[in-house]
Amino acid sequence: MRRGVRLILDREPDLEVVAEAGDGAEAIDMARAHEADLAVLDIAMPRLTGLQAARELAALKPGLRILMLTMHDNEQYLFQALKSGACGYVLKSVADRDLVAACRAAMRDEPFLYPGAVTALIRNYLDRVRHGEETSDHILTPREEEVLKLVAEGHSSKEIAEILFISIKTVQRHRANLLQKLGLRDRLELTRYAIRAGLIEP
Repeated sequence: MRRGVRLILDREPDLEVVAEAGDGAEAIDMARAHEADLAVLDIAMPRLTGLQAARELAALKPGLRILMLTMHDNEQYLFQALKSGACGYVLKSVADRDLVAACRAAMRDEPFLYPGAVTALIRNYLDRVRHGEETSDHILTPREEEVLKLVAEGHSSKEIAEILFISIKTVQRHRANLLQKLGLRDRLELTRYAIRAGLIEP
């Protein structure tokens, strides 16, 4: 399998294989010894699995992109791979078709998932929404969203209180809650968040 992967990658003018490893522990040693931009790991490897190696590599070399190559079309492995720091998940059965595209996507800092994985992610998201978990622990209440939008638009606490018919103290409490929930520090970061969330135009 490794020889086949190397043949696929070596045919491409923009990709160069700088090292090969027989197992997860050796992959970590190779990453220490060589300057590599991308690691392609098999989930099923001796000594350390690809998932264990991915976690180690993500901590050891934060700039290293990691792709998982696997025969498992399996949601559990997919989510574990993404949690471990992988930016792509390629099935061995279609590696000759997908591996090069996945490597290039990783080098552009874009995720790469086979179509079945995308379906699994969407299904997982919809399940979480249905069970009230939505996208994260940091869901804003409608009132907090209103306050965030007005803060991002540059209104003072006094102005926000007047617009929303609430006390200044309540506005300040909402602002404090927003900062804490979103893990942000100040008005500037709140404004950036509001732009990303589509609450205001940049």
